[in-house]
Amino acid sequence: MSNVVADHLVLLDHLRSILVAVGEAEQVPEESHALFLERFDDLRAQLPVDPIESQYLGQDLLCQVIVRYPQIAHLVPRDLLWYFGGDCLHYMPDEEIDLYQALEERRFEAEQNDEPFDWNQEKQLLAMSDQDSKH
Repeated sequence: MSNVVADHLVLLDHLRSILVAVGEAEQVPEESHALFLERFDDLRAQLPVDPIESQYLGQDLLCQVIVRYPQIAHLVPRDLLWYFGGDCLHYMPDEEIDLYQALEERRFEAEQNDEPFDWNQEKQLLAMSDQDSKH
């Protein structure tokens, strides 16, 4: 399993814990919430086995999280929206998409040069340089 998939599994686990908390707070209908969590668990199981094939399910579920649970939409890890792409990108502002595109370009360049690449560190550096350019 690649580091990219492993990192996103951690983010999915984090999001699932938030979804469980929403259910425990009885903020959503219990039956449909339980079914949704089952589909979420299916994605969690499918991603390491077939990352490409799980993209559509991931897009669908993340968009549903935002629509079904608007109270936690701001807690959805942005990296998951970018990773699954497609309709998920509708929930990201253009500036954020630009940041992630720049990150992908840096990662590709590092891979081409057999250099190490730390996604989170690079993301922080880009975000800081983006803030500096706005001041």
